Amino acid sequence: MTKDKKDKKEKEPKLTDEQKLIAALEVEKIELTEKLMRIGADYANYQKRMPRQIAESIDYERKSIIRSLLPGLDNMSHALAGVEKVEGQEAIDEIIKGVKLVFEHMLDGLKAHGVEKIEAEGAQFDPSKHEAMQMRAEEDKPDNTVLEVFQDGYMINDQVLRPCKVIVNKWPVKEEPEQEAEEETPEEKTDEGDE
Repeated sequence: MTKDKKDKKEKEPKLTDEQKLIAALEVEKIELTEKLMRIGADYANYQKRMPRQIAESIDYERKSIIRSLLPGLDNMSHALAGVEKVEGQEAIDEIIKGVKLVFEHMLDGLKAHGVEKIEAEGAQFDPSKHEAMQMRAEEDKPDNTVLEVFQDGYMINDQVLRPCKVIVNKWPVKEEPEQEAEEETPEEKTDEGDE
């Protein structure tokens, strides 16, 4: 080594362990600050993006549901057009046929979205699926059984959308006959002993 190089090395201050640690921490602080700024920017973009994605998802589902119900509307239109061409009993039959077709297509559209009709008539009354509108006693049917359905109920993914409104079979409560065995009360016994 030349003398000049030795002089330069001697002139450079030697870093102590603390100074090296401080320098390393400064570098780490800068890296973490940059990382935090990137994460903050990503989160701000996420907040802007999420409402738009939710709205798009809702619009997509809305279109899907409406698309599934359109065949029912088409069938209603065909049924009405067919009724205008005929008269009398044939017209009534065409209306009934058209209404049944529309009903079936609407049920199919709902089934495509996971909606199922709750089968209630003849089933055991279940307050989580049925709403009792009236009670009636029919001895030939089991107690607490659904006799009649006023309004159908529907479920989606095993959750009740709307309970069935039903008439429930409820037998009258039979009162137990009072025991007619007369037992002497303690007062009656004392009265007899006083005589």
